[in-house]
Amino acid sequence: MSKKKPLSHGQLRRMRANQEKRLKRSKSASDTPELQDSSLGPEQPGVVISRFGQHADIETQDGQVTRCNMRRNIKSLVTGDNVVVRLANEQLSGIGGVVEAAHPRKSSLTRPDLYDGVKTIAANIDQILIVSSVIPAFTTQIIDRYLVAAEDTGIPPVIILNKTDLLDEAQAAEIEPALQRYRDIGYPVYKVSSKTAEGVEMMQSLLDNKVSIFAGQSGVGKSSLINALMPEAELLTGDVSENSGLGQHTTTTAKLLHLPKGGDLIDSPGVREFALWHLPAERVAWCFTEFRDYLGTCKFRDCKHLDDPGCALQEALKQQAITQDRFDNFHRIIASLDEQRHARHFRADID
Repeated sequence: MSKKKPLSHGQLRRMRANQEKRLKRSKSASDTPELQDSSLGPEQPGVVISRFGQHADIETQDGQVTRCNMRRNIKSLVTGDNVVVRLANEQLSGIGGVVEAAHPRKSSLTRPDLYDGVKTIAANIDQILIVSSVIPAFTTQIIDRYLVAAEDTGIPPVIILNKTDLLDEAQAAEIEPALQRYRDIGYPVYKVSSKTAEGVEMMQSLLDNKVSIFAGQSGVGKSSLINALMPEAELLTGDVSENSGLGQHTTTTAKLLHLPKGGDLIDSPGVREFALWHLPAERVAWCFTEFRDYLGTCKFRDCKHLDDPGCALQEALKQQAITQDRFDNFHRIIASLDEQRHARHFRADID
């Protein structure tokens, strides 16, 4: 009789993770008060304002926000979901209703998760506002990563340059041509300052009657912009660290905010940065919108768009149909994909 092989570190980690999940499910089930159907009112429409573990804060059409349980047949619920809810006649341990069903989503914002694969973080979004700024340093590499993520989800992106009050002549001479390249591709570009209120009124009209979400590095001023748009929100703002030059995270839970002049805004920590390791290289290329006319027309099907003979993208670059900056950023993203995948597997093996 052969000996059983010892379990690998990865197998042991997965076993411990599964046991912890079962314990958490058991604990949450015992801690969750059950509302009886006889105590619930009629079905009515609602929207998810925030999600907290096994509960969700639901806003009904009268503006009331109630923390609710979710039926077990609801597999996923995120901020922005439209739902059917029944409110209780009386709250039980702070729970005042039950989410009975969720409507199909018209859009889903997703990001790759270290353990859970691709994870949905918000739903029914009309536009993604990609916020960049003078501090931390303006970089098209970051913008292009967000644009790839936006194009992959099919949610229209808008580019916002914040902190224009800090822009000097030398920086303006460098940044303006980069912004113009995005305009030439067809992306809307706006300049704002949450400090001086420059462009804030324009942003209010941009957000009107839409569900929007901010994306951007920490420190670019997303929370400050939200405070400028709706001072009553009183969101915490994170300063840029003097030592690192990087922003400090401030938002902790995704939340749907109503703008006073119309429109909704989802503030979520899940869009500080987007890893792209889950995307194949072909999909990344497609997400560069100006590349699309040339994809599939290279001499070789496995063209890497580097020094490959008969590369259609290289020819388009020579003809100035695509820009060097975007072409270089495309290859930087491709080069980073394997590194991110390796880091993910390495992290999974040692946890």
